[in-house]
Amino acid sequence: MKVTVVGAGAVGASCAEYIAIKDFASEVVILDIKEGYAEGKAMDLMQTASLNGFDTKIIGTTNDYSKTAGSDIAIITSGIPRKPGMTREELIGINAGIVKTVSSNLIEHSPNVTLIVVSNPMDTMTYLVHKTTGLPKHKIIGMGGALDSARFKYRLAEALDAPISDIDGMVIGGHSDTGMVPLSSQATRNSIGVSEFIAEDRLQQVVEDTKVGGATLTKLLGTSAWYAPGAAVSSMVQAIACDQKKMFPCSTLLEGEYDLNDICIGVPVILGKDGIEKIVDIPLSEAEKAKMQESAVSVSKTNGLLEV
Repeated sequence: MKVTVVGAGAVGASCAEYIAIKDFASEVVILDIKEGYAEGKAMDLMQTASLNGFDTKIIGTTNDYSKTAGSDIAIITSGIPRKPGMTREELIGINAGIVKTVSSNLIEHSPNVTLIVVSNPMDTMTYLVHKTTGLPKHKIIGMGGALDSARFKYRLAEALDAPISDIDGMVIGGHSDTGMVPLSSQATRNSIGVSEFIAEDRLQQVVEDTKVGGATLTKLLGTSAWYAPGAAVSSMVQAIACDQKKMFPCSTLLEGEYDLNDICIGVPVILGKDGIEKIVDIPLSEAEKAKMQESAVSVSKTNGLLEV
């Protein structure tokens, strides 16, 4: 199993580290345009192998896509990160050009690759890959919901003063501060609805804190977060590589599902060896349906800024 990570910044390096530590891939290639940067990150990570107990080979390369040939899965993290006060949508002009070039180069050397898009605005970048590459829809996956759901569960555990292993919850919709739809009505603590444990106003605060989870970290860190995004991607990669049939909310092209068409947006899917193996239709309340439609309108508006 060969995995490529494009972009050796904090998110890309975190992806590579978590994938290597889980020790399911034979090789991880890190690629970056900055001379020597990916090579340095790869060397640094390889020097942890004996300490962290993994045998995955990590190599770095400066813009040489031939080194990525034969990749089973590739992760696109490249692009400019958010700065404090920026929305994900403000990144579209620069990042669209980068993602278009990167995806084309990856597919040239690995025509059967499954692509995971991380670059922001993520839903629109995933849509761009669909429109410009010709890859089957099940092989193009946007990472957003997996991260947003992890943040939702963190906030729920905090509010309930409970271990996070007790908590289950999901976020669908667009990967943006206004587009996320945390499914609070379906969140549970050991199969019991969380509304049994906390008041409605506190649960609503959890929802709002989840929606601005990325912006909160950007304000604190001065740039985008990287540990949780890297962990989210590594879990998705492992589900595909190991054919785990796990359910994640991911950005995928919808063709009638959830009453939406010609849009990439976060919904629950089953991830296995073929990438997205199934889009899971779950019942939503009327309020959740309305929020999902609002989110789709916002994503479509951002998609309209693309030049494809």
